[in-house]
Amino acid sequence: MPASGVSAAAIAARLSAVGLSTRVEEHDRYTTVEAEVPESISADLWREVLEVVAEADRFGLLATSLNGRTLWAVVRKAVPATGDVGGPSHQR
Repeated sequence: MPASGVSAAAIAARLSAVGLSTRVEEHDRYTTVEAEVPESISADLWREVLEVVAEADRFGLLATSLNGRTLWAVVRKAVPATGDVGGPSHQR
């Protein structure tokens, strides 16, 4: 598993440990973690959850009246050290 997957798995495990249901997905350039956040959550639990997702490269909260609240975190995969970092469509 890539380092991003290990970091994402650790984030998911810590979120699960505090009682949140999580999903982890691998993508080409990053790994994502999503967790459903219940309506009633204590301030102490929010602080703990924020400490966990602060380890990610990016994180946020999607809140809708239809789907509730989903916390998300993104862990980027390592960028290649040489060659086509930007891919063939980017000029050097």
